[in-house]
Amino acid sequence: MKLAVVGTGYVGLSNAMLFSQQHEVVALDIDAHRVELLKEKKSPIQDDLIEQYLKKENHFTATLDASLAFEKADYVIIATPTNYDEKTNYFDTSSIEQVLSTLNNLNSKSIILIKSTIPVGFTVKAQQRFPNLKIIFSPEFLREGKALHDNLYPSRIVVGDKTEVGQRIAELFRNASLKPDADIALMDSTEAEAVKLFSNTYLAMRVAYFNELDSYCALRGLNSKDIIQAVGLDPRIGTHYNNPSFGYGGYCLPKDTKQLLANYQDVPQSLITAIIQSNTTRKDFIADEILKKQPKIVGIYRLVMKAGSDNFRQSAIQGIMKRLKAKGIEVIIFEPNLQHDHFYNSKVLTDFKEFKKISDVIVANRMVSELNDVLDKVFTRDLFGEN
Repeated sequence: MKLAVVGTGYVGLSNAMLFSQQHEVVALDIDAHRVELLKEKKSPIQDDLIEQYLKKENHFTATLDASLAFEKADYVIIATPTNYDEKTNYFDTSSIEQVLSTLNNLNSKSIILIKSTIPVGFTVKAQQRFPNLKIIFSPEFLREGKALHDNLYPSRIVVGDKTEVGQRIAELFRNASLKPDADIALMDSTEAEAVKLFSNTYLAMRVAYFNELDSYCALRGLNSKDIIQAVGLDPRIGTHYNNPSFGYGGYCLPKDTKQLLANYQDVPQSLITAIIQSNTTRKDFIADEILKKQPKIVGIYRLVMKAGSDNFRQSAIQGIMKRLKAKGIEVIIFEPNLQHDHFYNSKVLTDFKEFKKISDVIVANRMVSELNDVLDKVFTRDLFGEN
């Protein structure tokens, strides 16, 4: 079969690599640089497995030409970004709508699979607007830096269609994976949209919970690690996803929690608001703890959210930076992925030795061995050395 994948970020590219071993895959993007990199079998994002699969023998090409990508495609996977608009309290779905409009103008007979995160109810409205298209939503549950791995070994496959078409799509994903017994859940599109938002909001709640536990321990002089480990030994809680941080961040959790809250209009709730507020409170607490050390220069070690990722969109550490700078603290940054001398008016250093030398305090969301020689300067809440 032929699959067209629109968007070559984590979601799009991991899906493209997943299917390119068995089917013809054409990736469409508006970024010429990304397309050129992919033609040279180089990944524009940091994901070790994607880089490996690009170099393997496959049926994959990339293009800027929409008509070439969509021609005779059995499936079109839309994986374009949907940023959250604070003014409208709604995901910006314009990139998806543009793709749907193009497919409608081409009288496409392809099955269109939306993988971008969307508001609850979007698919039904899109189907009403474009009645001649077959539009189905299927949420993704991928980690940045591990996106292809999570597609090869899916926790579950959710498809927003209860018909034989939905079953066929689910089996398409399962057959391309390395997990032949992966659970399949078929449901209506609106329920599938809710699954994605509730899943990510639960993860955000878990991050917030262990962060608040850690804040309590820090101010009370308790051993946070001992308490978290013992709490996690309850099998109903588990010892996973419990490492304290500066707050949840990244591309998905901040925007998905806010979109879910917006979808709660006229529905009684307290918890969703609390999760979002907790993340703000944690950043306030972390900044205050750093300020207690009375530094003149604070060094920020990496803007990325976690190891193995090159993304720092909405990273929690940026919130810490803003709070410190508002108090008149000079902030410098060490981030190899940045190609600029400054980031939001903070100096970016490329000399790691100089960075460590001139920083009074080094703030690291995740601890690394490269900072072992300046442990007395390091401020982190990383207890377990994992993401």
